[in-house]
Amino acid sequence: MAFRYFKKFLVAIIILNLSTTVYSKDVPSSFADLAEKLMPSVVNISTSQTVVTKSNPFPGFEFPPGSPFEDMFKDFGTPQKRKAYALGSGFIIDKRGIVITNNHVIQGADDILVRVNGDKEYEATIIGTDPLSDIAVLQIKSQDKFIPVKFGDSGKARIGDWVIAIGNPFGLGGTVTAGIISARNRNIGMTRYEDFIQTDASINQGNSGGPLFNMDGDVIGINTAILGQSGSIGIGFSIPSNNAKIVIDQLIKYGETKRGWLGVRIQYVTKEIADEEKLDKPKGALVVSVAEGSPSDKGGIKAGDIILEFDGKSINEMKELPLIVAQTEVGKTVDVKVWRNKREIIKKIKLGRLETSEDFNIKKAEGPKITIIEGLKIAVRTLTKQDIEARNLPKDTTGAVIVKIENDSPINYLNVNNIIIEAQKKKIKTVGDLKNIVNSALRSADKTIMIAIYNNQSQKRSIGVKLD
Repeated sequence: MAFRYFKKFLVAIIILNLSTTVYSKDVPSSFADLAEKLMPSVVNISTSQTVVTKSNPFPGFEFPPGSPFEDMFKDFGTPQKRKAYALGSGFIIDKRGIVITNNHVIQGADDILVRVNGDKEYEATIIGTDPLSDIAVLQIKSQDKFIPVKFGDSGKARIGDWVIAIGNPFGLGGTVTAGIISARNRNIGMTRYEDFIQTDASINQGNSGGPLFNMDGDVIGINTAILGQSGSIGIGFSIPSNNAKIVIDQLIKYGETKRGWLGVRIQYVTKEIADEEKLDKPKGALVVSVAEGSPSDKGGIKAGDIILEFDGKSINEMKELPLIVAQTEVGKTVDVKVWRNKREIIKKIKLGRLETSEDFNIKKAEGPKITIIEGLKIAVRTLTKQDIEARNLPKDTTGAVIVKIENDSPINYLNVNNIIIEAQKKKIKTVGDLKNIVNSALRSADKTIMIAIYNNQSQKRSIGVKLD
């Protein structure tokens, strides 16, 4: 009897030891060896650009936004030039000095300096940029040989895997933080093509463009966005390496991107739409309109169709389709499964190229008008209908979208693409409204302003700001 109990006890101990081994085998005792190996491949990036503004010829007086006198007298102001500086991170992928970073780190820069291993500083030039995915490829101007890192397969990364981030937070230089992958396939309304890896490894201002490594020392993500005032609240976002590599290869080869193009406007399939169309559940992408002469138009796609499958890949949510199409080779003929008249049909579509489409070129040529708000040390543009639709905001929303934040801005804890919708409890209808309210606050005794924003998750919040 005693021997039988002893056997049970022994088996229990063995099982406990085995389970402990299984669950702890991947927990690193230290990141030191890995960090030491990778640090020489991670770079600090600093940029500068010249900002030209004109002083008000009538100090103490502001014309109403939209007034014809606003532009007339603006020309009489004295042009003033000043240098604006920004910091970021990047990583080397080729011994010749090819560096990867975020587009927003170097956008509009006159000069780009790259510091390698916290030691040598080099000038860099731009090989290619892609604002749509927020990726840029740089070339270090030097004959030196550099230590590169390689991309890993982000598709194999799992929630709970250990990762480390290396970068240049707040300009402090090479800094290592560790954490796990918290979530996959995140969409935060920051760029057109989103499929972010979410991590709780601390990421702060200045980490943008830096690498997210797995435990093999391979890059599985490009650190791009943060959530929260400090950035180190456990929510950071990285572009998956598999998505980034497609863009990077094209930028290196062509100096530009070549994305597949269908030529449709789409929206989410709601439960009500699914019930009406007799779909078993809400899924796919509802075609709202088809561009005339586009690949979809030529292939027989119609408004009201629900795209369920593209080139053999199921479309579970509307947001998946643009990324899948963009990553498909231009000129390829694909099968597109659509739901029409309560049944599935297959259409063959020969993909066009997004960058040469008429819609894309018109939008690119027009471009958003960027306005500098000196008092807040930010650059903004007017909120558009497309922004409202993409972020599911109330239809009557107006405001100014932040496109750049300087490091010494009093609101540098906010993020690019946050929307300022109110200032001093007044609705912001144009960027001129915001500019005038900020200027008025600067002339006040306490130089304080209250603003309301939508963050990148379309959550509303109010903050008090002390102006310099």
